[in-house]
Amino acid sequence: MMTGMLNEVQILSEHQQRVWSVAWNPSGTLLASCSSDKTIRVWGKEGEKWICKTVLQDSHTRTIRRVAWSPCGNFLASCSFDATTCIWDKRGGEFECTATLEGHENEIKCVTWAPSGNLLATCSRDKSVWIWEVDQDHEDYECASVLSVHTQDVKQVVWHPNKELLASASYDNTIKIFIEDDDDWICVSTLEGHESTVWSLSFDKTGDRLASCSDDRTIKIWKQYQPDNQQGILTVGNHPTWKCVCTLSGYHSRPIYSLHWCKLTGLLATASGDDCLRIFKEDTSVHDASNQPAFQLVASQNKSHNEDVNCVAWNPKIPGLLASCSDDCKIKLWNLNDG
Repeated sequence: MMTGMLNEVQILSEHQQRVWSVAWNPSGTLLASCSSDKTIRVWGKEGEKWICKTVLQDSHTRTIRRVAWSPCGNFLASCSFDATTCIWDKRGGEFECTATLEGHENEIKCVTWAPSGNLLATCSRDKSVWIWEVDQDHEDYECASVLSVHTQDVKQVVWHPNKELLASASYDNTIKIFIEDDDDWICVSTLEGHESTVWSLSFDKTGDRLASCSDDRTIKIWKQYQPDNQQGILTVGNHPTWKCVCTLSGYHSRPIYSLHWCKLTGLLATASGDDCLRIFKEDTSVHDASNQPAFQLVASQNKSHNEDVNCVAWNPKIPGLLASCSDDCKIKLWNLNDG
C-alpha cells in the first residue's frame, strides 16, 4: 500500500539534448547536470526557484556522461564519451577546468570521488576501472591502478561511504568489489545474480549493504558478512562475503537505469526506461530484517518524464527532495510527501 506522493517542484529545461546525470554538491545547495549537448549546468536556488547559475562547456568534445562533486564541494569531475575526465575547480569563485585525465581507450561511463577526496575512480566501455591518486592541492592526478577484471563495458563505479572500497557494475551482469592491498588494488568479490546488465549501484549510509539495479528489471540488496559472522555465511580469507538478501521485481516494465539510497531517510529511489520513478521504504518490523529485509513501494510516479529516466539523486541535506533527468532533455525536482 502506497503511503507517499511525489509532488513535482520544478522543471529545469535548458539542456538541448538528453540529460544523463544529476549530482548534488555535499551541502545540497547546488545541482550539477550533464548532457549529450556537451555542456554541464550548475543550478542553484534563488528565492523559491532553482535557476541555472553556470554553464560549463568547451572542455569535452562528445557527450558528457556523468558529473560528481568532491567531498569538500570545491571540485566537480566530469567524464565523457571523448574518453577524458575533466576536473573543475571553483575555489576562485568561477569554475575553471584545471586538469584533464586521459588514458581510457574509449567512452568513460562514470567518475566518482572517494570519501577522503584523495582518490578518484573512472570506468569505461574499454572494460576497465581506473583509480587515480589526487594530491593535496588537487593539482596532480596520477593513475594508481588499472583494473581489467570485467569482461564487458563497465557502467558505474561507486565508493563505500566511509572506506576506500570501490564497487563496479557492468554489462557482463556482475558487480565487482575492489580494495587496496599492498599498494595495489585487487578485486576481492564478484557479485553474481543479475541476469542482464547491471546499470547502477548505491550503498546505504552504513556501507554494509549495496543496492543494484539491472536491465533484468530487478533491484537487488546485497549485504556484507564479515569473517566469523554469526549467520554462518562462508567467507574466504580475511575478506567479507557479499550475499544477495533481497530481490525486488515487478515494479518496472523496462530496464532500471538508476537507483539512489538516501543517506538521510533510508528511502530507495529507482528510475527506468518505462519513464517511471519508484520510491521504496524498508519494513523494519519484519523478523530478521537485517538478513532478510523487506521493502515496500511507498510512492510511484508514472510518466514522470516523456522518455527514459537516466538518473535519480536525493538531496544530501533536504529530506525528500529528489532530482531526476531524462532523454526528454529535462531535469525535474520532486518533493516526497511520505504520508
